[in-house]
Amino acid sequence: MKILVINGPNLNMLGIREPGIYGAETYDTLLKKIKAYCGAKGVEVEFFQSNHEGGLVDAIQGAYGRMDGIVINPGAYTHTSIAILDAAKAVSLPMVEVHISDVSKREEFRQISYIRAACAKTITGHGTDGYLEAIDFLLEASHEG
Repeated sequence: MKILVINGPNLNMLGIREPGIYGAETYDTLLKKIKAYCGAKGVEVEFFQSNHEGGLVDAIQGAYGRMDGIVINPGAYTHTSIAILDAAKAVSLPMVEVHISDVSKREEFRQISYIRAACAKTITGHGTDGYLEAIDFLLEASHEG
């Protein structure tokens, strides 16, 4: 199985940005953690991070025909980007939405998720382990289908 892990704006600042909300783990540590986890499960993984909406759209479109699933944390674009939702719908790949913090307990504007309409599952508030849960979900779904 091949999984693309997409991270949106400011996730490259993990460990620096609001550690009280997002923790002290750095973005590089997150990637190493996911890569090791996928390696142990026999999953090929690729990573993409961008602070630009169009870059995220391009990454989703580029997964078509190459990847078996996507784990996505669109960051703030979760609450604003119909373009990312449209790209996800276009490629029709199994997708899991992940948020490090529990967005249900945060600001009102964070209660809206456009990408959720294209996702099979949403994982919030489990820290960076949410990415690993998303990978497990995609693996289980691939064995069921």
